[in-house]
Amino acid sequence: MAIASGVALLALGGASVSAGAAPRARPTGPWAGTWQGTMAAAMDGGCADCTIRDVVHTSIGGTAVRVRLSNVFGTAPLLVGHTTVALPAVPGTAQVAPGTLRQVTFHRRAAVTVAPGAEAVSDPVLLTVPARHDLLVTTYTPGRRVRMSYHPIAMRHSFFAGGADVANALDASAFPSPTVVWRFVSGVDVAGATAAPGSIVALGDSITDGYRSSDDADHRWTDVLTGRLLRGPAQRRFGVLNAGIGGNRVLLDDGEDGPSALHRLDRDVLSRPGVRTVIVLEGINDIQRAPYQLDAAKITAGLAEIAVRSRARGLRVIGGTLTPFGGCSCYTARKERTRQAVNSWIRTGGAFDAVVDFDAVLRDARHPHRMRPAYDSGDHLHPGDAGYAAMGDAVDLSTL
Repeated sequence: MAIASGVALLALGGASVSAGAAPRARPTGPWAGTWQGTMAAAMDGGCADCTIRDVVHTSIGGTAVRVRLSNVFGTAPLLVGHTTVALPAVPGTAQVAPGTLRQVTFHRRAAVTVAPGAEAVSDPVLLTVPARHDLLVTTYTPGRRVRMSYHPIAMRHSFFAGGADVANALDASAFPSPTVVWRFVSGVDVAGATAAPGSIVALGDSITDGYRSSDDADHRWTDVLTGRLLRGPAQRRFGVLNAGIGGNRVLLDDGEDGPSALHRLDRDVLSRPGVRTVIVLEGINDIQRAPYQLDAAKITAGLAEIAVRSRARGLRVIGGTLTPFGGCSCYTARKERTRQAVNSWIRTGGAFDAVVDFDAVLRDARHPHRMRPAYDSGDHLHPGDAGYAAMGDAVDLSTL
């Protein structure tokens, strides 16, 4: 578990600010996840005295927030000396909207030391965060270069600066360097939401991660699902957490592509607050990437284990069929037979409470091993924006 450490006063922008200076939140109702940045691996070093302003995008809103900082792939304790949250003045930028910057504390201290393999959860912070809105989470790591747990496919730009603590900076000019990954910030929870308490987790690979969707546009299929939920009745406006990692597999751990779905299920799904349903879309990388897994029974056994473990924690489990990849340089007829066998099991095997047939939604009726051209990003493996929209529209909201 994370261990709080540090001093009660930090020099912030030339002034000493009490670690307890942020308004003390008294959130009403339970916490629910509104955003997730699933940690996939670690990068060695980055910058000394590094301040990172991660731009994340909420699903549901609330009147109080708390943030999660991860050192899951760290090999030494991680000292985070200063953390703030704020709303941006302009979406997608590091510019802070007036009056929204808040200090974040951990056990009422400004600094926190996160043990290797652990995650720290902040104290509640009073800040009204709208649904489907950008949020700026800024962290300062003092001193030497540190090993940074990160999420490599953010599909949006964040910002960083080296050499000083600028977590209190209001102006975007304090962050001269853009980045396309999320570092340290593994989740944001809200309370006091007008939406229903609870969240949906999408466990998947790069197709859930939204790879090859438009940058800074939030066009993943999970974003489309979020919009549909928020347009519905209040009792069904659940948060949506994206637990996709590019390259991820059901069965094998794979370096930069993260632990297998089986090995990260507890961390990325079962431990999240207020989770009620998990949508599983995993397996195409087991088939199409070396070392290839062409025994469909082994893949389906892994998917069945995910379903059993999730149900044991009281979750509903929805299985997503594997999407077409004909025309991709990785495609072979033998791999296609494995994909079809896995999909047949997902549809008829009875392991899931419901099925969302992403394959049927995306495939070309004339060439069912391929994606419809209008849905194809161009690599014949990943959908583009239109394909992701079709996937998000395909989820039956009554099954959630």
